This record gives sequence, C-alpha cells and structure tokens, in this order.
Amino acid sequence: MEWLVAYGYPALFVLSFLAATVVPLGSEWLLVALLVKGLNPTFLLFIATTGNVLGALTTWTIGVWGGPFLMERVLRMDARSRERASLLYERWGAWSLLLAWMPVLGDPLCLVSGVFGIPFWRFTLLVSLGKFVRYAFLIYVAGRVASY
Repeated sequence: MEWLVAYGYPALFVLSFLAATVVPLGSEWLLVALLVKGLNPTFLLFIATTGNVLGALTTWTIGVWGGPFLMERVLRMDARSRERASLLYERWGAWSLLLAWMPVLGDPLCLVSGVFGIPFWRFTLLVSLGKFVRYAFLIYVAGRVASY
C-alpha cells in the first residue's frame, strides 16, 4: 500500500471515490497517512470530500436509473409496498443522507435516495455536508494525536 501513499492526492481522490461506491474500500487510512507524511490538510480535505461525494453521486445515479428494476425485479416489491416505502423515505430518508459517510450504511442510503427520487441538489448538499464534517473531524483528530 506504500505506492498509494507515494501517489498522494490523486490516489486519495480515486480511493475516496471508490470507497463511496459499492466497492468495499475505505479512504480514511490513506488520508491519515498523507497527513502524517506532511501533505496540506486543506487540500486533503477538499480532495477526499470531492472524491467521496462524486462516488456517492455515482451510486445515487444507479438508483435513479435502475430504481424500477431494483424494486420490481431484485426486491420483488409490489405497488403497495413501494408506496409505503416511498412515503416512509419521504418523511425521514433525505435527512439520513447526513450519515452517508458511514461504512456499510452509506452506500445503500445513497442508492435508495436515487430510487426514491431525492433531488440532485438536495442529495449533493446533504451528502457533501456529512462527508466534509467526517473528513474534517478525522483530520483534526489525526493532527491532535500527531502533535503529541
């Protein structure tokens, strides 16, 4: 994994992007490694957040385009079940996107938000905010620990 650290910012962008798709990866370790290596924390925050949000948008897009197929053919939901799920998601679902950064939970949240038609700008704003705060907190904690 040393080669990822050697590629710095581009490697962080790609890993952050992939980590926000259905690929089971994490980008936090590389962010901390690059921070310890001395790379600019502001650039690291911007690059990790941007890559992660774009990956989440990819998953959201799959939900938008594949929603009917997923609900009817994969999940085998009838019209009544789809309507109940849609109403439940309308009430609580969009705000759950602030947790899209969470491992295991984040990717399905992004996919379902696409399936249920959360608007692009609302999705992008909520997901960006959650992912930005997560990476900012990680940089802050890693910086504090490294200073001891």
